[in-house]
Amino acid sequence: MDVSELVAAVGDGGLACEKADKIIENVVGTFSLPFALALNVQINGQDFIAPMVVEEPSVVAAASNAARMVRDGGGFTADADEPIMIAQVQLDEVPDSVRACTRLRQHAGELVSLGNDAVPGLVQRGGGVRGIEARDLGEGMVVLHLFVDCRDAMGANLVNTVAEAVSDRVQALTSGRMGLRILSNLCDRRKVRVTCRVPVHALAADDFAGEEVRDGVVRASRFAERDPYRATTHNKGLMNGLDAVVIATGNDWRAVEAGAHAFAARSGKYSPLCIWREDEGDLIGSLEIPLSLGTVGGPARVHQAARMGLRVVDASSATELAMVAAAVGMASNLAALRALATEGIQRGHMALHARSVAIAAGAAGADVERVAHRIHAQGTISLDGARRALDELLRMQNSIAPLPLE
Repeated sequence: MDVSELVAAVGDGGLACEKADKIIENVVGTFSLPFALALNVQINGQDFIAPMVVEEPSVVAAASNAARMVRDGGGFTADADEPIMIAQVQLDEVPDSVRACTRLRQHAGELVSLGNDAVPGLVQRGGGVRGIEARDLGEGMVVLHLFVDCRDAMGANLVNTVAEAVSDRVQALTSGRMGLRILSNLCDRRKVRVTCRVPVHALAADDFAGEEVRDGVVRASRFAERDPYRATTHNKGLMNGLDAVVIATGNDWRAVEAGAHAFAARSGKYSPLCIWREDEGDLIGSLEIPLSLGTVGGPARVHQAARMGLRVVDASSATELAMVAAAVGMASNLAALRALATEGIQRGHMALHARSVAIAAGAAGADVERVAHRIHAQGTISLDGARRALDELLRMQNSIAPLPLE
């Protein structure tokens, strides 16, 4: 890929104001975030460059560094389910819920056909409705699930179309009052699984031996498994990397977040999505997460940067894109736990955060790094500290007399 083409596509945020005005309502401008690239990502023996859009310092560098550690152990191994999304058709006031569920199951073939007739293009691409499930929720409420293979689409519009297409027949079969007809973002039939092995020597950091870091990461994982307060932050560290890939490729990160956190709470207790253990001296990790991403449709049709993000990652399918996003999320989780197990989360994070503070104080060009270095070294990473450092720097620069012209 030509670098100049990449820079041109993302340099202004990738979306002109006049296009933005056609996408949503009451537009007054566009809002840009940094577009970066995560390196060292190897999945099932194949190398990927992962586009990331995120505003938090250290996320990209940390993910790339952790991915390099995983690469030393053979890279990530990933697999995924078929891209099945769930269409929900809900009914209230069903007079006989047991009989209604039985009738829906008896007419499964008919309902599948009705759903497929509503999305002929998807069927032509090899997707479509794969089956149904009828559920009695009690007190006269019944819900029908239709399982829709969305292929390379995220699938929201397709699934909603299917739900509405079958609703009249579902109502006739159940004698209930029609309720909601919409997809579920808990796409637990569209999961991605990622594992990795990190050699213990790759974990070493400054004054910390690899074994010490490994054991610290495992203890942190067990803490998250026992405590939902910690599990929430544990998962946030994972989503730092995963969401950044989702946004960079024009996908719906709100849907991804909702599904991930619902899945984390599926046992009735909120739990970590990524688990770390010791195995034969090394650190091993495992992740399972529902993930609905698309490589066709959505913002990528009009957003230059999102289109470029998809070109950068060069995934062969939406399923492969989901594997990349999940692997980057796992790398981000590992990076956070490694930092917590060693120097603490703040040292590296605040070193990079210092740049943002320096810019906010008015530093520009090469002065950004100078001010950031000074306030980090002094331990004064604040706006006032950055302003003082910038004032001192400018006074020093102005005190240096220019050489006379010959």
